[in-house]
Amino acid sequence: MGLTMRILVTGGAGYVGSTLVPMLLEQGHKVRVYDTLKFGGHGLLPCCQHRSFELVKGDINDAGGLKKALDGVEAIVHLAAIVGYPACKKEPTLAQAVNVDGSRNLLQHRNPDQKLIFASTGSIYGTIPDYICNEDTPRAPITLYGETKAMAEEMILNAGNSVAYRYATAFGVSNRMRLDLMPNDFTYQAVRNRSLIVYESGFKRTFIHVRDMARSILFALERWNDIKDDVYNVGHESMNFTKEEVARKVMEHVDYYLHFAEVGTDADQRNYEVSYEKIRRKGFETTIDLSRGISELV
Repeated sequence: MGLTMRILVTGGAGYVGSTLVPMLLEQGHKVRVYDTLKFGGHGLLPCCQHRSFELVKGDINDAGGLKKALDGVEAIVHLAAIVGYPACKKEPTLAQAVNVDGSRNLLQHRNPDQKLIFASTGSIYGTIPDYICNEDTPRAPITLYGETKAMAEEMILNAGNSVAYRYATAFGVSNRMRLDLMPNDFTYQAVRNRSLIVYESGFKRTFIHVRDMARSILFALERWNDIKDDVYNVGHESMNFTKEEVARKVMEHVDYYLHFAEVGTDADQRNYEVSYEKIRRKGFETTIDLSRGISELV
């Protein structure tokens, strides 16, 4: 265990934040969460008994509130975002305001010596037909979500003393659950409805458990000088599955009716494979496979 730090987590009441924050507290860090609480704050209830925990309700675009929240912290974990293709499509103006303007506002008020970890996304690769994406693959996002994250990522890397993590598709149990993530959604439908219809079953993507996402952030804080000022894909090749494979994996845990539909499309046309070799060379590996993650969800 390295030095304990004072850490600000923007969007810390969300899906990743409510998994990360307890882990940071457990390691002895002092944690301040800055969040609009758009989805409530109940994911952080287990943290409220902790003396080193502070929750500030605020907007990433409110300069005054953000300035206060940044005061005295040594590291920032920037999770505040409108996440995912559907949410961004539904509220495009908000997506632009939070994901791009909010990141710009954060950079304007941050001290250059405050370490900054940014949660980016594999969605910025868009649709990659025939080859495996690595960190040098050109950004070619095809959704508003991908576009806004790509813009924020570029600003943050240019600002320096920062790390951008391009995460695989998240899944798994968190104190603030999300059911719109594909493995979570498939498992929920299997358990609740005992049936599931899958479109474009051959589409592939890579998954990462939410606890492994949190672990990657702890890893960055501990190994800062070794990994800073760079971008990393975060996930594992062994977690690359087609939608059909995910649905069949759920079937190993739940008995349900599975139907593959010939018609109908998934608007988020992600279908690619990614290399995670760069972060692995630095010493980070994921630990939770699809089967274990699904059994926890069930």
